[in-house]
Amino acid sequence: MELRNKADYRTLFWVFVLTPGVVIAQFANPELVPYLWWVSCYFALSCGVIAHNHNHCGTFKGKDANQAFGSWLSIFYGYPTFGWIPTHNNNHHKFTNAPGDATITWRHTNRHSFWVAITYPFVSSYYQGFLIAEYAAKAKERGGKAWSNIKMQRAVWIGGHVIALSIAVALHGVKTGLYVWGLSMLVPALFALWTIMLFNYEQHVHTDPYSEHDHSRSFVSWSLNFLLFNNGYHTVHHEHPGTHWSEAPRLHAEITDKIDPVLQQRSLWWYWFRQYFLAAMLPSLGSKQIGTAPMDPPPGTAELAEAAS
Repeated sequence: MELRNKADYRTLFWVFVLTPGVVIAQFANPELVPYLWWVSCYFALSCGVIAHNHNHCGTFKGKDANQAFGSWLSIFYGYPTFGWIPTHNNNHHKFTNAPGDATITWRHTNRHSFWVAITYPFVSSYYQGFLIAEYAAKAKERGGKAWSNIKMQRAVWIGGHVIALSIAVALHGVKTGLYVWGLSMLVPALFALWTIMLFNYEQHVHTDPYSEHDHSRSFVSWSLNFLLFNNGYHTVHHEHPGTHWSEAPRLHAEITDKIDPVLQQRSLWWYWFRQYFLAAMLPSLGSKQIGTAPMDPPPGTAELAEAAS
């Protein structure tokens, strides 16, 4: 199980020590749940980000090790990690919020409001579901390693939660066991799935999918990118999707002067406060469409819309 990049020693520490460690602490002592469940939410989210990075650039050099790692992440992230392949790797990176992208931010409206943002993950997950089902069906028809990996991830994902719930009930009885498992594992997994999709919305709403560098919004805070393994550097991620996550700050620095400044936010929290609180009273403080709106392809890109139909 040899790592591709030494930076992933921190990844392994997050995934194999801290994430399960916080859960184990709550299973061992339910009195800690009110204090630690939100910490588990963070670690579940970090597992989602790591799963995203892992699907673009395998953590290990060996295929079997990468498959096993993806299965382990599925337990805490809340969904089999193979789902990233048809929805994100093969679709979102191909269309980048333009027609054809299952995760478009403008499906029903291009307004950027609190209501649109918080409901976007539910709409996005619905349309992503078709891609996942189609991908799994084709893998099943072909058989072989791909289908075996999908079955393994599903089994580990469901089995992991069944085993965890069984342990919690055995230790603390049905009522307390459900409480412990629900707040330390189920709620964090649901939080991770919802938040990952919310991040996708924030990184693309009102950006220009037809621009060379203004197709994504980046959040360049050092603390955010430390905690989320450089997930904030979204522009360079789209331009270099197979590059290891540790290279993102360097790549971003090389093109920062070519990106519209409003698409390089220092603070995610300030961005949210300004967009969903201050802009509700002063609309001029809200985000504005950069360049060409995604539903209005510029001249020369008609074939993109045709391919998406």
